Parts: sequence; structure tokens; C-alpha cells
Amino acid sequence: MINPWWLGLAAAALLMFWTLGAYNRLMALRNTLHRAFVPVDEALQQRHRLLDRLADDLAQPETQGASVIEALRGAQAQVQAAADALRIRAAAAERAARLVVADAALQAELAPVLAWVVQDAALAAAPAQRAAALDAAAQRLAFARQSFNQAVVPYNDAIRQFPTHLIAVAFGFGAAGKL
Repeated sequence: MINPWWLGLAAAALLMFWTLGAYNRLMALRNTLHRAFVPVDEALQQRHRLLDRLADDLAQPETQGASVIEALRGAQAQVQAAADALRIRAAAAERAARLVVADAALQAELAPVLAWVVQDAALAAAPAQRAAALDAAAQRLAFARQSFNQAVVPYNDAIRQFPTHLIAVAFGFGAAGKL
């Protein structure tokens, strides 16, 4: 006959090893999310640099577009702040949502600037070239976002599965948001 004490010890050891395995799996998925955010962050930084140069080019010859350029710079600052917050904790849905909202505001402010560059033939060639570089950066950013979003799915699936959900709640693993 098996001693109940040994059965309890075996059950506790099994529970401990399962907990460690579940925790390590969640950590690996969260680390994958952080690695998947790196290309998004790089693309955002590249776009930020390009927008700064474009705004500088447009600000010098034209003073009537100052309000448009200032609105663009303000939207850039919001995106930068949201990206900085998400860089710290890429598996935070509310931070990802803030970046999505800030990026939508930036796109709304960028549209009139790009239309201004295209319509005004008096502008130098440099802003037009920067606009083309922005298109390339936007494509790179879209691809990086897609890769990040693909990393979000298995992470969110793992934290919703029972009994791993219990470990996720106990150790503070929250749902990640898509970009």
C-alpha cells in the first residue's frame, strides 16, 4: 500500500513542475513579443526622423503652413510617447491601444502635409523625395506591425487557456494588444 504522504508529495512536485513549465512558456511568449516590437520601434524611429526632416524642409520656405507643421510635430510627439511606453512593456494592451490611436492622429495630420508637397510645384525636390521615403518607411512599418500582431496571438491564447490562465493571473501576465 502506498503511503498517502508520498502521494501528496508527488502531487505537490507535479504541481510545482507544471507551474514552472507554464511560467517559462508565458515568459518565452512575452519575450517573443518584446523581440517582435523591436522592428516596429525601429520603423517608427525611422519614420520620426523622416518626418522631422520633411517638417524642417517645409518650415523654412513656407510660413503659411506653420500651423500644419506644428500639428504634425505634436502628433509625432504623441506617437513617440506611446512608442516609448510600449517599448518598456510590449505585452500591455492599453499601451498598444494608445500607440494605435496616436498613429491614427499622426496619419490624419500627415495627409494634408503630403498633399501640400504634391500640389505645390514651387517646393524643392527634397520634400518630394522625403515623401517617397516616407512611403517606403510606411511599408516597412506595416510589415513590422504584422509580425508583431502574429506574435500577439499565441501569447494571448496562452494566457486565456485554463489552467495556464491561473498562472498568468498569479504572476501578472496581461493580454497584449495588436497594432
